[in-house]
Amino acid sequence: MDRIEAMATLLAVIRAGSLSAASRELRTPVATVSRHISELEAHLGTRLLTRTTRNVTPTDAGAAYAAACRDILERVEEAKRAASGEYRAPRGELTVAASTVVGRRYLAPIGTDFLGAYPDIVLNLRFGDRPLNMLQEHVDVAIRLGPLADSALIARRIGEVRKVLAASPDYLGRRGTPQEPAELARHECLDFAGFRRITSWDTAGEPAPARPRLSIDTAEPLVDAAIAGAGIVGLFSFHLAPAIRAGQLVPLLRQFEPPPLPVHIVYVGGGPLPLKVRAFLDFAAPRLKAALEADAL
Repeated sequence: MDRIEAMATLLAVIRAGSLSAASRELRTPVATVSRHISELEAHLGTRLLTRTTRNVTPTDAGAAYAAACRDILERVEEAKRAASGEYRAPRGELTVAASTVVGRRYLAPIGTDFLGAYPDIVLNLRFGDRPLNMLQEHVDVAIRLGPLADSALIARRIGEVRKVLAASPDYLGRRGTPQEPAELARHECLDFAGFRRITSWDTAGEPAPARPRLSIDTAEPLVDAAIAGAGIVGLFSFHLAPAIRAGQLVPLLRQFEPPPLPVHIVYVGGGPLPLKVRAFLDFAAPRLKAALEADAL
């Protein structure tokens, strides 16, 4: 049994609440996850998890052992970084995560420039819209939108984004331009289904019901649909800025926009900061800030 891998599996199961959810997170078959837990319990001679038909919870022994596992895994990661020389010079592998559009629009070009400045760093960029656990998934730095809930993260605020409604001139010419949020109820809604299906338009004040005619789980084709005149779309300013600047989309109801959301660049605290992380923070943060300001609309 690989003890380190088994410990990481246990933490994933406890965090996810089920073997199947942990399997998806770890991208490992459920049978492998179950085997790791069984081998760990056999090795320790005690039950670590209580299984029901709906979820999995740690026993008292399991909770105590999981806390020790977290400390051990953190120490192993620190030892790996120290051995690779990450505290003496900016070198080694650096993993940075962001949402898909933020990654493609901002992080990829910044990352390319960063590699030119730091030839001893290997950069892994991970783009996706699912939540992730930075420590468990070995992510060094991430770009996060909205309030931060994880107190273990150290955050540097780099800007803010607004939720903007927009439609094409063709659509507005056919259907009219809404002047109040209540008027949105009679318009075609284009829904970004990346997180949840929309039931009301995201505006300040009294919500207007929304009935999506088109739902897509990635933002870029949704912007294309709006440009083609399929309806009104509500996305973040950086999604829509190029099309609005080009005159392909028209922003709507700006005075009724919800409050802006903060954008942070975050990393896991505790212990000395590897120079590769510090180098990336110092290099990327001002560039990300400038790019967000340019797309602020």
